Amino acid sequence: MRFVLGVQAGCSPRHPGVRRLHGSLIARAPPAMAPLRILICNDDGVFAAGIQALGAEAAARGHQVTVVCPDQERSATGHGLTLQTPLRAERADQLFAPGVTAWACSGTPSDCVKLGLFRLLEEPPQLVLSGINHGPNLGTDVLYSGTVSAAMEGTIEGYPALAVSSADFKWRQFGPAARLALDVAEGMVAAGWREGMLLNLNVPPLPSEAIGPLRWCRTAVRRYTDQFDRREDPRGRTYYWLAGEVVDDLDAAVAGPADWPTDVAWIAAGGASLTPLQPELFWRGAADNLPNPAALTAGPGPA
Repeated sequence: MRFVLGVQAGCSPRHPGVRRLHGSLIARAPPAMAPLRILICNDDGVFAAGIQALGAEAAARGHQVTVVCPDQERSATGHGLTLQTPLRAERADQLFAPGVTAWACSGTPSDCVKLGLFRLLEEPPQLVLSGINHGPNLGTDVLYSGTVSAAMEGTIEGYPALAVSSADFKWRQFGPAARLALDVAEGMVAAGWREGMLLNLNVPPLPSEAIGPLRWCRTAVRRYTDQFDRREDPRGRTYYWLAGEVVDDLDAAVAGPADWPTDVAWIAAGGASLTPLQPELFWRGAADNLPNPAALTAGPGPA
């Protein structure tokens, strides 16, 4: 099954609004399409310029935009949910472009998407967007990312979903990423969004005219040297501050077509990376040589 909105089912990926290059899907200005109901979230919070730019771009294209996002920074919260305290949500329309309905929520990004889908939205969305994140979500970053997790929540609930990140923590020109994200999302909706597929888009910190081609990419392996600084507060109590350094494992074997570059490598080359993800985490390695489960418990207990 594929999601198809506003076009005939079975539309070819070579839809008039997109052009395919070797290993790439590059969206031109898509043809006029019926306005979509779009839910937008992030993990940087309601005051972040990235989500404001994404909401403004979607509204400028005529889409019906509702933002439900954290009321403060919630980066690297993964797919966490709030279970021990109540959630609160307040309107925040004044922080966004005209025509955008916005809510600031006290919970995590995943909380926000759930609350939007099941309580705050009057009609279900046709598309879930998350971002624009203030920094990259490449490789194994996606396991920690609140931005990707918010989009994944949309995927889990059966909606087309895309996460978009600006691949530099200091870059604050979000217009190019916003335009590219909407181009890709509209193009994929028109082409037929594969069920259960989340798209993770990373955009290099460059002006629009300097950004290289958009390519399908594999997820790289990123590891962090988790360095905990040991410190003392003014009262002499010890605390620890996480300050890890990223290490890209360029030799690690990764899944996906061999002719696709990794997202880390393609961003480093100045291109925009588009990676298909899914919530299903089943092991995809060889299973025929796994030990018999009965043998795992047949031995003697601890001495």
